[in-house]
Amino acid sequence: MTDEQKQYTAALDAALAEVPVSYKPSEVALSNTEREIIQVCDDLKAMLLMKNRAYGDSALSPMRVFSRADTVEQLKVRLDDKLSRLMRGGALPDESMEDTVFDLMGYLVLLRVATKRRLAAALGTRL
Repeated sequence: MTDEQKQYTAALDAALAEVPVSYKPSEVALSNTEREIIQVCDDLKAMLLMKNRAYGDSALSPMRVFSRADTVEQLKVRLDDKLSRLMRGGALPDESMEDTVFDLMGYLVLLRVATKRRLAAALGTRL
């Protein structure tokens, strides 16, 4: 990894760690958009939890048979693959573009989890 890539990765990790997660929609009246956001996030959460059970936490705890890259780098490769598919406008025969976007969103969530874990490990703290 080049120094520029290392700096970018460090900046991304720091930015992801700073994103607040304290918004509580139940405390205010929700707009239609906010309800739709909640539904999409609930769908995404359900998909991630289902896949995590089905694949045995392989995204965040890979077997490392062929690749020795760390979890964050492996997730970035998966994100690159999904972005490449979107940019080419092609989906797999059994996967719609909507599925590809949904998977991309899921990988971004997993990237956030992985970067938070990395930061916690570097600081010697628990999440």
